[in-house]
Amino acid sequence: MATTTVKTTYALDVETVRALEGMARRWGVSRSEALRRTIRAAAREPAPGAPKTLAALGALQRSLDLSSGSAARWARQTKLERRTASGRHESK
Repeated sequence: MATTTVKTTYALDVETVRALEGMARRWGVSRSEALRRTIRAAAREPAPGAPKTLAALGALQRSLDLSSGSAARWARQTKLERRTASGRHESK
């Protein structure tokens, strides 16, 4: 499958270019790929000024690396435990 690319030009300071080149070398990829990875990683971060609690929650959730199936099982189990603890027993 062909990948669509857009060629563009940016003006970067020397320090930033050296950092980009270093990342590309360490990762064994082109500078363009290193820049793409860095931009994608930054895009996943909370917006500057977002409440610190939300940022902490986001970091915690990412660190757990749960699949959607694991998260769904956890939610079902938690719901069952809460029903049992409250003495409320409902069937689906």
